[in-house]
Order: sequence, then structure tokens, then C-alpha cells
Amino acid sequence: MPRVAFVVLLSLAACAAPDTSQSVAAGPPDMQGWQGLSGKAPTKNEFAALVAACEDRAKVTGRPDPIDDCLADHGLRHAP
Repeated sequence: MPRVAFVVLLSLAACAAPDTSQSVAAGPPDMQGWQGLSGKAPTKNEFAALVAACEDRAKVTGRPDPIDDCLADHGLRHAP
């Protein structure tokens, strides 16, 4: 009986796992070529935080904006 309960619990956990295939398939944007308003390139942590903020904004609004537009809204631009 404990084995059956364990299998049922595992199957419920697998069903409740979030579907991240969409964000993984698209992949994170490349950080090369981006610069802040000061003209300096963002650090890896800053860039990752901004990408996460863009992903969160897309989840909240329910419409996925292009990542370039979202990063521009947060003060990043492509280096000339």
C-alpha cells in the first residue's frame, strides 16, 4: 500500500510541474551587443534580472512582448 501511495504522489507531482518548454525552446537572449543608458554593458546578473523582469511582465499581462522591446523599456539598447 505505501508503494501505491508513493506512485500516486509522484504522478500528481509530475502533473503539477510547470510547463517551461516555451521559455526553454526560445532560449534567453544573447547579452552581447546590449548597453545601458550610460553606455556601459550590463553585468551578467543585471542582464539576467532584466530578462526575468521581462518574462514576469509577459506572464502578468498575458501577451508575450518581443524581448528586445521589453529590454528597451528597461533602459537597454543595442550598441551601435
